[in-house]
Amino acid sequence: MEKSLTHVALFAAIIAVLGLLPKLQLGFGVPITAQSLGVMLAGCVLGAKRGALAVLLFLLIVALGLPLLAGGRGGLGVFVGPTAGFLWGWVAAAFVTGWIMERGAKAPVLPMAAVASVLGGIVVLYACGILGMSLVLKKSLVESTLLMAAFIPGDLLKAAIAAMLTASLARARPGSLMSRRAATGQ
Repeated sequence: MEKSLTHVALFAAIIAVLGLLPKLQLGFGVPITAQSLGVMLAGCVLGAKRGALAVLLFLLIVALGLPLLAGGRGGLGVFVGPTAGFLWGWVAAAFVTGWIMERGAKAPVLPMAAVASVLGGIVVLYACGILGMSLVLKKSLVESTLLMAAFIPGDLLKAAIAAMLTASLARARPGSLMSRRAATGQ
């Protein structure tokens, strides 16, 4: 139990730190951070439940006002703005990424982590984020999807990095992926 709590807290901290890295700025003012990489890693390494809990812990800290999101944002207001769907989607993204890793426990880590990161960390995340953006901005789903298209290449790169880091961790410390142990009941 203590080990699980420690891992959840560690990955919440990783997500926070990844938000503090220098941000890339797209031409229309939207910052790109590495925090979704942390969400993908939480799912790949911790599995569905623990990965989602790490994201929930991070979001609780943000809700309390710590400025850990892009642009130094924090507080309750971020949960009702145009990007709120992405914040809520992080929980689902980590869960689905971890769930896929758990289901593919017998498959090689690198391709499984890549598939899990793309499906959970991009497809699921974008579905939540685009829906939220569409509702808040009163735009159609097509318009909201087109607004997000510029972010896909960067997120594919993050998914590749998450897969490589997960595979490297598995090689360096066999048995360290809780997502693989959860599938086998360890």
